[in-house]
Amino acid sequence: MSMTKTILVVDDIAFVRKTLTEIFTEGHYEVIGQAADGKEAIELFTKLKPDLVTLDLVMPKMSGIEAARQIIKTDPHAKLIMITAMAQENLVMEAINAGIRDYILKPFTAQDILRTAERALFSDVAGNTRARSS
Repeated sequence: MSMTKTILVVDDIAFVRKTLTEIFTEGHYEVIGQAADGKEAIELFTKLKPDLVTLDLVMPKMSGIEAARQIIKTDPHAKLIMITAMAQENLVMEAINAGIRDYILKPFTAQDILRTAERALFSDVAGNTRARSS
């Protein structure tokens, strides 16, 4: 049995953090921390070293993209996914350039979240999911 993957949930809205935490917990992940802004996200990432971070794009104090840049600077292998209500192409490109592997649009379903988390956690660096035999 492999170790449970750990997740840091970052969103400035408490309800969204709660919802994500419930989804991940039901999906057999362990949410080891929650942050309400980018600055807090970086501090918790450094302290907790989660396997995966979900980042909201628009947050007070520091955006998800800026937080992603800082996190990738401290750990180039960090696995980050962006959760956002804004599907602006330039922001998505900026997020990918900052090192974010994938993104989910709000409103999301539990299935969206778990599928994207799995893809981020279990695919290689190039973003190619390992071939699964069907």
